[in-house]
Amino acid sequence: MKEAQTSTRLVLPYGDSRIRCEVRRSKQRVKRSIAIHVEPDGRVVVDAPLQAADPDIRLAVARRLAWIHRRMVEVENRQLVVTPREYVSGETAVYLGRRYRLKVVSAQGGNQVRLRAGYLEVAVSNRSPETVRHELEQWFQARAKEFLPTRLAMMSERLRWVKAIPPLSIRRMSRQWGSCSPQGRISLNVGLVRVPRECIDYVLLHELTHLREHNHGPAFYRLLDRHLPNWKRTKARLDGLAEVALIR
Repeated sequence: MKEAQTSTRLVLPYGDSRIRCEVRRSKQRVKRSIAIHVEPDGRVVVDAPLQAADPDIRLAVARRLAWIHRRMVEVENRQLVVTPREYVSGETAVYLGRRYRLKVVSAQGGNQVRLRAGYLEVAVSNRSPETVRHELEQWFQARAKEFLPTRLAMMSERLRWVKAIPPLSIRRMSRQWGSCSPQGRISLNVGLVRVPRECIDYVLLHELTHLREHNHGPAFYRLLDRHLPNWKRTKARLDGLAEVALIR
């Protein structure tokens, strides 16, 4: 259940480039506390108190422009090394953080995807890249709908403030791993089924914590520290896997 926020844009020059930020103001945020995040897709998000003045926000961002630029370059470099997929045998596919060798075989009957001895085997009657990609997408979606609700239920049982398992939707999300609506409905990126279990648990804890703390204030992070002391390391690992959010 997230508190309503206001959102504006901020653009600051840095060298020959311009850094664009999304500024989110919330009345739940502690006074004078301004947090700056560079998201896995390279977006810059600034969380500020509702009463924060524009000059104060601009100054806070200006002081961290060098850090912001470094993080944006890191994101860009990660994206550059992602090789376009051809959907042929020998490529790598990732499921729950483990890498499998893709094996495409011809099939006379219906199409099928299955894990076999370190391989992710795709049996298709038409071996075109479009067909193989479609079958892989369907398989990952099915695994996500099977695995993620079970994991959400397990995580919910550990948190005293979660009285019932919240409604869940699993869908493609191009910019985030998960979200929590004002009504307490959790949405998860189908690509989560490709990352390690510890990263999935971090995202689940993050969204479930929003049922108790509706913003990213100190109380929110205290709960993360209490229930997942190494969450910062796990988040950094997850950020490094942003390229697997979409099936390529």
